[in-house]
Amino acid sequence: MTTILYEHPLNERIRNYLKLEQLFAQSVGCLECDIATTHNVFFNALFAIIDTLDRNDIRGDLIKDMEKLEQNLVIWSQAPDIDSTALDQNLQQAVALICQLKNTKPQWTLLKDDKFLAGLKQRFAIQGGSCTFDLPQLQFWLSQSQKKLVSEMTDWLVLLEQIKSALSLILKFIRQRGQFTKISTESGFYQDNGEGLMLLRIKVPQSSNHYPTVSGNKFRYSIRFMLLCEENGRRYSNQSTSFELSRC
Repeated sequence: MTTILYEHPLNERIRNYLKLEQLFAQSVGCLECDIATTHNVFFNALFAIIDTLDRNDIRGDLIKDMEKLEQNLVIWSQAPDIDSTALDQNLQQAVALICQLKNTKPQWTLLKDDKFLAGLKQRFAIQGGSCTFDLPQLQFWLSQSQKKLVSEMTDWLVLLEQIKSALSLILKFIRQRGQFTKISTESGFYQDNGEGLMLLRIKVPQSSNHYPTVSGNKFRYSIRFMLLCEENGRRYSNQSTSFELSRC
């Protein structure tokens, strides 16, 4: 059965991680498309990544989480029947990323010093400000070959690779903390204790006419299913609902 996977963070740190993960996916995805039509998506994602890293201590959070992961991997290595090859690979990656992230000047800060990007970023912050008549330098840049554009975009993303790799590794192990269990509710509403949880993952059949909305924090959370409504945009569902939930 085909399902739709919804994820909801239960603290601000994981919220930033998921936001960055989506922005990275958008920016990397643009490399495989026609840059002339996807450059707005790429630059909006790139500038949102820079702003998120600039306004939050993402690097500090990643280092703490990576150090915890390293400790756990060492403990897990002593367990019987463990896949030592996969564990050693993850442990080596974690140690290498911790060393890289602890460098005094993160690589991504070089993006803030790029004059071309700085000129674009100022205009992209304005609604509709990215039009080529306001940014002739962008129009000139876009007139170059696709190969050259992809090369430059890749060079910018390489400066973010340490953050992206650490993020991917941490989220992989957070998601592996939970197992999906089937849940049924008669009223389209479900709530439970959220103590110790960081992330909720909800699977709903694609054929369903409802979707989940989540509210909560690390102490308690609730899931309410909604229906699309032409009059009000959406409305509460009071139907019997079955879904799968993974608490991470």
